[in-house]
Amino acid sequence: MAKKPQPAADTRLWRDPAAKPFVRIRSVTKKFGDIAAVDDLSLDIYKGELFCLLGGSGSGKSTLLRMLAGFESPTSGTIEIDGQDMSKVAPYNRPVNMMFQSYALFPHMTVWNNIAYGLKRDNLLRSEIVARVDELLKLVKLEAYAERRPHQLSGGQRQRVALARALAKRPKLLLLDEPLGALDKKLREETQFELVKIQETLGVTFIVVTHDQEEAMSLATRIGVMNQGEIAMIGEPTEIYEFPNSRFVAGFIGSVNIFEGVVTEDEPDHVRIRSVDAGTDIYVGHGVECAPDQTLWYAIRPEKIVLSRERPAGDANITRGIVEDIGYLGDMSVFQVRLESGQLVRVTKANSLRGDPDAITWDEAVWCSWTDESGSVLTN
Repeated sequence: MAKKPQPAADTRLWRDPAAKPFVRIRSVTKKFGDIAAVDDLSLDIYKGELFCLLGGSGSGKSTLLRMLAGFESPTSGTIEIDGQDMSKVAPYNRPVNMMFQSYALFPHMTVWNNIAYGLKRDNLLRSEIVARVDELLKLVKLEAYAERRPHQLSGGQRQRVALARALAKRPKLLLLDEPLGALDKKLREETQFELVKIQETLGVTFIVVTHDQEEAMSLATRIGVMNQGEIAMIGEPTEIYEFPNSRFVAGFIGSVNIFEGVVTEDEPDHVRIRSVDAGTDIYVGHGVECAPDQTLWYAIRPEKIVLSRERPAGDANITRGIVEDIGYLGDMSVFQVRLESGQLVRVTKANSLRGDPDAITWDEAVWCSWTDESGSVLTN
């Protein structure tokens, strides 16, 4: 009898309580004058992760990256990389390299010499340098461009040269500051997958700073959402998107509708929330840590809401409105629905039919509905 195949081992070290972090940040604060750019922040990152620090301008993400690189020193707290305290280790002695948003390529050098630059500075044998540069050119698919100079390359090609140069000295940790920010949307989307493949091939730990939510969702094993120098939430992309822990995280990642309401039923297997904003009772099909009459917020993504002309059955999670606007985006349409309560709700619908003659259109009265597991209950 053939043996039943065993499930593959879970390689997500952050799920293993016994796993040792590769990067350990403990109670780190960085002040510039009286302003705390990073405020008492603690974070563990594991070997082989592609971890994204996601946040808006001034959230502290780039300052944290610069402290990891050694370009800034913490005001207080400790940073360890691979078990070594970095407090007295100069940037050039850290097992780290950094790829800057501007790429910072040498304009007078060929692609080959840009990649080889750090290896030559280390006085490696010519044969070792040739082998390493050729290996990296193959990895980033630029073998045919070795003799070109940066101005003869596209933005995506320059980005790959910068990546190869940053990887040339085999760093244990690669820091990437807005690595795809200079690329147009289509090229950025293509390069995201290339970057993930390269990281998986090499097994190097990547920490990426970005303000782009879609980029973080596409790249990351885990995301740390930053706000005002603190980590607001850490989780895998699906956790961050589907189960945000606050209104800030729900609103920062993707598009969301948020309704305020008051708890009217609090049972172990369900919660009912009366919401003037939503124009309906909201029924949640699981227990929530809350108290009767407590004010809560219910966050639901636009794709979880269903539009219909006929009223669905049920006494909760159903509200009525008028379609004020429709945006056609090709793969989906975005509906702006003004509820009877006055709140504007965003609903998205996949365009699965080509030229649907029965599609809901402007100024129609519609019902918006959702299931009892579609949204998240937030207490802050």
